[in-house]
Amino acid sequence: MLIDALVHPLSRCEDMQQFWGKLDSGEDAALGIASSARPFMVASRFARTPQPTLVIIAGEEAADDFARNLGAYVGEERVLRFRERDDYPFGEKEADARKVAQRMESLWSLAHGRECIVVASARSLLRKMPPAGNPFYEPIELSVGAEASAFLRDESATFESFPLALETAGYVNTGDLEGPGTYAVHGGTIDVYPGNLSFPVRIDFFGDEIDEIRRIVPSTGQTIATLEDVRIFPIREYAPSNRAIARARKALLNPAKTNPVLRELLDKLEGGVTDAQSAALLPYLYDRTDTLGAFLDATCLTVLIEPRSLIDDALHAYDDILARAQGSSISPDGLYCPAAKLDFGSNQRCTYQSIMRIGQELDAQLPVKRTDVAGNSEKLFGKLMSLSNADFTVVFSVPNFRARQDMKLALVDRGIPIVETLDADDANVERLKRGVVNVVDVDIPLGLIIPKAKLALVSIADTQGAGSLRTHRRIDITEVTFPFKPGDYVVHSAHGVALFKELVRQEVGGVLRDYLLLEYAEDDKLYVPVEQLDRVTRYVGPEGSSPRLTRLNTSDWSRALNRARKASKKLAFDLVDVYTRRAATQGYRYSADTPWMREMESDFPYQETPDQLAAIADVKADMQSARPMDRLVCGDVGFGKTEVALRAAFKATQDKKQVMVLCPTTILAQQHYTTFKDRFDAYGVTVEVLSRFRTPAQQKAALAGFADGSVQVLVGTHRLLSRDVNPYDLGLVIIDEEQRFGVGHKEQLKNLRESIDVLTLSATPIPRTMQMSLSGVRDMSLILTPPDDRRPVEVHVGEWDPDVVSDAIRREMARGGQVYYVSNRVRGLDDAVARVAQAAPEARVGVAHGKLTKEQLESVMEDFAAAEIDVLVATTIIESGIDNPHTNTLVIEDSQRLGLAQMYQLKGRVGRSNLQAYAYFMFPEHMTLTEEATARLEAINEHQELGSGMRVAMRDLEIRGAGSLLGAEQSGNMSAVGFDLFAQMLAEAVNATREGRVEKSDLLPAALSDITVNVPAHTYIPEEYIPDADERVMLYRKAAFAEEVEVVDELEEQTRKRHPDMPQATINFFMKARVKALANDMHVKTVSVVGGKLNVEPVPKPEGDLWLSLRRAKARYVTQTSKLQVPMKYFALSDDVALLDAVYALLRDLRGQRRA
Repeated sequence: MLIDALVHPLSRCEDMQQFWGKLDSGEDAALGIASSARPFMVASRFARTPQPTLVIIAGEEAADDFARNLGAYVGEERVLRFRERDDYPFGEKEADARKVAQRMESLWSLAHGRECIVVASARSLLRKMPPAGNPFYEPIELSVGAEASAFLRDESATFESFPLALETAGYVNTGDLEGPGTYAVHGGTIDVYPGNLSFPVRIDFFGDEIDEIRRIVPSTGQTIATLEDVRIFPIREYAPSNRAIARARKALLNPAKTNPVLRELLDKLEGGVTDAQSAALLPYLYDRTDTLGAFLDATCLTVLIEPRSLIDDALHAYDDILARAQGSSISPDGLYCPAAKLDFGSNQRCTYQSIMRIGQELDAQLPVKRTDVAGNSEKLFGKLMSLSNADFTVVFSVPNFRARQDMKLALVDRGIPIVETLDADDANVERLKRGVVNVVDVDIPLGLIIPKAKLALVSIADTQGAGSLRTHRRIDITEVTFPFKPGDYVVHSAHGVALFKELVRQEVGGVLRDYLLLEYAEDDKLYVPVEQLDRVTRYVGPEGSSPRLTRLNTSDWSRALNRARKASKKLAFDLVDVYTRRAATQGYRYSADTPWMREMESDFPYQETPDQLAAIADVKADMQSARPMDRLVCGDVGFGKTEVALRAAFKATQDKKQVMVLCPTTILAQQHYTTFKDRFDAYGVTVEVLSRFRTPAQQKAALAGFADGSVQVLVGTHRLLSRDVNPYDLGLVIIDEEQRFGVGHKEQLKNLRESIDVLTLSATPIPRTMQMSLSGVRDMSLILTPPDDRRPVEVHVGEWDPDVVSDAIRREMARGGQVYYVSNRVRGLDDAVARVAQAAPEARVGVAHGKLTKEQLESVMEDFAAAEIDVLVATTIIESGIDNPHTNTLVIEDSQRLGLAQMYQLKGRVGRSNLQAYAYFMFPEHMTLTEEATARLEAINEHQELGSGMRVAMRDLEIRGAGSLLGAEQSGNMSAVGFDLFAQMLAEAVNATREGRVEKSDLLPAALSDITVNVPAHTYIPEEYIPDADERVMLYRKAAFAEEVEVVDELEEQTRKRHPDMPQATINFFMKARVKALANDMHVKTVSVVGGKLNVEPVPKPEGDLWLSLRRAKARYVTQTSKLQVPMKYFALSDDVALLDAVYALLRDLRGQRRA
């Protein structure tokens, strides 16, 4: 594998020789190295010295990322995950069969000394298991031809013994398979869904001997590939013997001294009944319980990633466990290891730490640099040239064949020496060469440069990262609009509103394809090829009534489109007027980043997410252009929008320009002031704030400083829009949560946009703002990637229940946290305080609302920040921007009164750390909710995943109806065609108005499905390959929207990573999407095989050698229609499998000739 070849240049490095030397001698060793390079280091050590390896890291998400990166280096089959369990013996949630089976597989592999890498979070180690030496984790190992006595390790075992063995391992007989952890017996056949596999298996017996093992497709029950063997790991972490049960019975014998709940659980266990709480018996079944460290084979190497962070991770998790156990009759003692006593085992240890840690002993340090090639290809080529000239071992990862061919040509053209290494995943890879660029066909997770080792890993993906200066970042409509599923209303742009019934497969002309079955009025049906999914969008309109289905073969739909086009044209004039005035204004062109800028960016204490880096690059590109910036950065609460704003503000100050930061609330203004001041003080940038927390004298001084230029950044509420605010040289205005400002303030903001740079931040943009962004009038950057370790907030919606409130508050207080309790009426706050006091008398309660004096409000917020208040009873004044990582429970009463975006903002006040957070949206008991209120509460419950802000905004539009976008006058026109189609029509109208041209007469926006690609080949995604129908529809949809070949390449690579072993029909599907994307680039409308000939039109007449080659095969060119006709014999194919590839190759040749 490639990682084996990379070991050699590393081993030449003196620091690595010292570090590996200590490990080779059996000693513990510590290496100082950046976090980005740690997976590579672990993989390198494993490749050099294969041995069982346990990697312990802080946080479950970080462990997932680490394992994913390791898999790219050493192969996914060598990497296992020991996962944290999110079920508890004192809770009611059932165990996740997959997680438990993965834990057992990891434990078994480490205990048996298998050469693998197991990645675990520190928190996952807290849960105890039966003592080491107990075989509870052993799998049932099945092999074709083996008898039951062999795989059940019992000479007397028979076929009839197999179900009992499965039940001992925790599996349940459900008659028919119902998911992981279930099995079913049918005659001489047993179907099992192992928790450690992504698919069930069917085991056919001949007597007591296994005759055949086949893989089952979960969605259809059909069997496909045969397997020679399979391991079935247990899905519970105990397998008590009769002796262990007798021990527990003796320990629980005395009713006066023991817990009746435990005795009842023991009775159930003896009767063969187990549930989530059965694990509470572990301390009574065994003389001791152990953590993972006790099971490790003597040859195992334990790798600790940032030991200090591991302890913090364990402490937070243990606090959460204690909070959950509070009030339960089951104690966590013996079930969980206290964080302070957590033992990582006595095996040899290898530690990776940050070089920046003070007071630590390191055996070696290995500085690592980023590749810094994002932005454009010339930067990449320059970096590759300089590295190869410096005699580095340079590895350039380009997994995609077509991109690799293009890159090789580009490198050769620039005189950069290259060596291509294919099949770099094979066992034997040639030694890499120095002083040249080694082009490889395997994926490298992240580019990095290790100067001491003279080693550079560069990935083609690095070019799309932090420094990419793109003035117009396209928004993938599939990211921000709703996917649809069977039962949803959809809109076909050519045929109207329909009901999506199902995805069906049909054979037409001997070719299998998938179709959407749409049902129209009067039960008319339409089969839409998945290639035309860019014509079908989910219907988004007003809630409360189903849309009216269109009648096919009538003029109903064309009339609706006509009305919608007029509405879009009218709105387009208004939008473009703002755009035109802005475009005509000469803005300030900021200079490139200064060294101070780069130093300020390096102060950011976290790892930027890819989306965050892309947003920063977009903003910098806007500022460095002459056109005034008007960009919306849309990202979920806590996803890093403020960091984007900080960098934009600092960039402005570097060119001696001033910045205003506009906030909707006083509290948020105060928080932003603190954040900006903390980051900028070290660089001599003066930050001030205008708010009622400041005295009149302080405000007067701030205004004077802003007027004479001595204050560079001024933070405040709408007070900044007052006439007495006179900046000396204003360059940038940052607006946080624009939708919170009133109509008058928005008019003032609109006037600002014509002359200076404006950056707007929002988690849930108002529909009009979002529409302008999707239409191209405003630029938009999406931050959809959550920070590491961030967990989704667990949402509960229901009637007000004092017991639920009491449990919520007490659980949070038990883990040392704080609670927001929101009541949105100032008059009702005293009653709310009384309810909190009744629910948790021991809680220290504070009150915050907008009518407090500045001194009172400041005092309350300071006390809350200092953790001197347990529960803050407040109005929605806390809605925007309050950042307190210790507050992880939110209770809202009368939530039916709040808007959806408002509820979403409030939810964002919790969950800003790696602890599990909770949000309770409550409404009065026995209240009849309106349809809108019900829809809002359902939506907040529905969108619990991280990064849902954009979808919440779409849902808000759906609930409130089109009137919020266009006003009542035009809302009916938009509702008739749905939001998505109207958005596309508006974008077309905006572009036509900008360019001074007439809109297209067919009323519809351009679509890739206008291009006909008809090449005989099966093109579909089988259920057995991707069982989830929703995922298949989303893939079809993304492919239908792919306008560039590179987008299809990326989509196929992502699919292969998630689902290896891609079938030929799916390979054909992606190739067909490439043909269509390439045809789109060439403005070709038809690529079709008819009557033994390939027809391509319109296309310029081929020339030179290509035309001579085509003519020899009797190809024809029809000048009148610009049609090329190519007989099939030109392609010289033995079957149809390669026909799509051949057609694609011909189109590439035609395009290359045209560009030449």
